[in-house]
Amino acid sequence: MKDLITIGLPSKGRLKEKAVSFFEDSGLKILQSDKERNYFANIENKPNIKIIYLHAKEIIQRLGDGTLDVGISGLDLLNESEKSLQDKIGIKQKLNFGGANLVVAVPDDWIDVQTIADLEEVAFDIRSKRNTRLRVATKYPNLTNNFLISKGVTQYKLISSLGATETYPFIGSSEVITDITSTGKTLQDNNLRVLKDGLILKSAACLFVSKKKSQKLLPFLNSLI
Repeated sequence: MKDLITIGLPSKGRLKEKAVSFFEDSGLKILQSDKERNYFANIENKPNIKIIYLHAKEIIQRLGDGTLDVGISGLDLLNESEKSLQDKIGIKQKLNFGGANLVVAVPDDWIDVQTIADLEEVAFDIRSKRNTRLRVATKYPNLTNNFLISKGVTQYKLISSLGATETYPFIGSSEVITDITSTGKTLQDNNLRVLKDGLILKSAACLFVSKKKSQKLLPFLNSLI
């Protein structure tokens, strides 16, 4: 179909529910298949629109390569992606859900460490005493690197987190972490606290558009917002 519009929505959780509500509030009723694991949906009376449910990270990838026209995903995931990918994606609108902060957090008992400057001191201390670098566990290496370098922190190395990042300082895999948090409760529950100047990014769900399709999509996008 020549004028087909392909939309990527998050495939699970609250982001999925909120994304579906956003479209329905704009008068676009999503027709869901009865099959539990069906990743495709349509919009009532709009045969030229196809919805695909994907992992939020994959939505960014596919907007970048042009296989999706429109998508809802997190600003954090866009900003973490490669610059060449970011250049191909436009932010049409920040949405009023999916709010979360990417932050630097340290163990509660590091009472002398309140700011990034304090963290740099600890990093030098670790370097001189153990001849190793301060380890920072994260799922956001690009954003974390850019932030720490901008703050003048140099003596660290990133540890790639594959699961529950907040456990890493307590199983000996890292000293500190950067992580995404919406309420801060998970960090508190795991005896971690955010540094006073440790906010890396305020994220939210956004309506994104593939730049190379944006002219074609204008009438549709204007009906949404």
